[in-house]
Amino acid sequence: MKLLDRITSPEDLKSLTLSQLEALAGEIREELVRVVARNGGHLAPNLGVVELTLALHTTFDSPRDKIIWDVGHQCYVHKILTGRRSRFATLRQFGGLSGFPKRSESPHDPFNTGHSSTSISAALGMALARDLAGEKFHVIAVIGDGALTGGMAFEAMNHAGHLGTDLIVVLNDNEMSIAGPVGAMASYLSRLRTDPRYSQSKEELEKILKRLPRVGPKFLNLMERLKDSLKYLVIPGMLFEELGFTYLGPVDGHNIVQLREILQQARRTRGPVLVHVLTRKGKGYPPAEARPEVFHGVGPFDPQKGEIIERTGPPTFTSVFGAELVRQAEEDERIVAITAAMPDGTGLIPFARRFPRRFFDVGIAEQHAVTLAAGLAAMGLKPVVAIYSTFIQRAVDQIIHDVALMGLPVTLVLDRAGLVGEDGETHHGLFDIALLRCIPGLVFMAPKDEQELRHMLATAIRVEGPAVIRYPRGQGVGVPLEGHARPLPLGRGEVLREGNHVALVALGPLAHAALEAAGELAGRGIEAAVINARFVKPLDMDLIIAWARRTGHVVTLEEHVVAGGFGSAVLEGLAAAGCGGVKVRCLGVGDVFVPHGRPGLLREYLGLVPSAIADEVEKMLRGSPAAGGKETKELFHG
Repeated sequence: MKLLDRITSPEDLKSLTLSQLEALAGEIREELVRVVARNGGHLAPNLGVVELTLALHTTFDSPRDKIIWDVGHQCYVHKILTGRRSRFATLRQFGGLSGFPKRSESPHDPFNTGHSSTSISAALGMALARDLAGEKFHVIAVIGDGALTGGMAFEAMNHAGHLGTDLIVVLNDNEMSIAGPVGAMASYLSRLRTDPRYSQSKEELEKILKRLPRVGPKFLNLMERLKDSLKYLVIPGMLFEELGFTYLGPVDGHNIVQLREILQQARRTRGPVLVHVLTRKGKGYPPAEARPEVFHGVGPFDPQKGEIIERTGPPTFTSVFGAELVRQAEEDERIVAITAAMPDGTGLIPFARRFPRRFFDVGIAEQHAVTLAAGLAAMGLKPVVAIYSTFIQRAVDQIIHDVALMGLPVTLVLDRAGLVGEDGETHHGLFDIALLRCIPGLVFMAPKDEQELRHMLATAIRVEGPAVIRYPRGQGVGVPLEGHARPLPLGRGEVLREGNHVALVALGPLAHAALEAAGELAGRGIEAAVINARFVKPLDMDLIIAWARRTGHVVTLEEHVVAGGFGSAVLEGLAAAGCGGVKVRCLGVGDVFVPHGRPGLLREYLGLVPSAIADEVEKMLRGSPAAGGKETKELFHG
């Protein structure tokens, strides 16, 4: 019987010997590789925190003690150890375990995470609530070195240091230069500063020196300055000390004994504490150790060979964008590219290699990325900022205040717009239109295919002001990538199919679903026109109004929330034109947070597949009420 089969809660870990815990770590790694190889997910981060997670759960008492995983893509081990091992095979599958912490899944997940740099703020809030209620428990935020590049983390640390409340921050460091001064001296000084006898002796010495006339205060001041100078020379945690944290570490993140010792020190230390843990991404699985960036977030792979199962077919929207940006930049040296810690995910690696001096990766700092672009644009350059749709939510103020208000020519490229699939609620790009289309002077586009994406990039770069392009994750539709990218007529849609009974006005790749739905409707005796909107703003209302008056019926299609989205823009335009007699139905995502699952399956349940679209159109023409919204909401919340 495997040790892992005996673990149903963290309490079961506390009776295991050190050798058993080390053996259990090996079993956990085997389980991680087996499941992620089939389902995809974040493998390397989880392989790197196996011993750390075991140490946390044998030192603290979850769920009474609160463990918050920043971003949360390293929480798989935590899930396995907190009663969810029997469901671990369902990881990231529709109806199965989420790939991120989720309060609704387990009391051991005290806070939902999915975006970076939030854990310390949330942990401080919980610690303050604990203090106000007069309760006694520990709050631990586990944050990676990458997440520590986010400004929100430092805002929270600054506040925590000022308040001085009990709080533990575990820095999981697998590559930062802060790990440089590792060694016996640093470890010794760390233990010395947290030894109660050291603090007591220091206080007694200060009292004696203060009593000495003249010499005492001067000598005390000299001692303090010397002490601080030595700290800066030999202690790697002075930044955290200056923020008000007691710094412990660095410690080997794969040595369970050392981890438990330092976490016990953290338990005993009053006030905010930072525990610096050194780990290796991909630990224990050689392919992930050799290529941690590949196995950070990975699709299905061969676990024996460590080889990714490559998809065949058309190129992805992401790769087409990356290649086209390089072509545009070869013709215009003013083009620069910016990303927020996602050069590979946004397709900018080719640009970075071709134009290293014109490429800027700012780390997990979307707000800074946008305002940096504004500064570049103000000096005559043409910055292109590539960020996932879900992460651009963090920079809305900067887009409004620092870009749009001055009409600066910044191009925002929103990858992963729409349903991203298995990463779920925190990663779907379903809010960008509603957040951004209200901004004056902003041009907003969405391509139906990868060739149109090339044309839209050429359009955006030439716009005299801010422009946004949104496109989905995954492969394109397979259209030929021919000729030179050319700017599109600003604010002009295109008719893909004519029809006299209803106009299907689609945004982005849903134009192809609309065409298929129109073909199916033709078999039912219904003639459906199909319009590829292309632009959210400026919206081609002349074209839409003409077809609305011709057919009397309009159905809008978008992979985005309906509230405030593309359909809302069409409704506003029709109302302003006095088209009150036109019947309109907006198909998209209702008032729900969409869970994780394969995108095709999610589209099916949302009614955004051709057959469901055709059914809705037929019901509309027959005068039946809209279907799907209540059913979908119950499905996602029940």
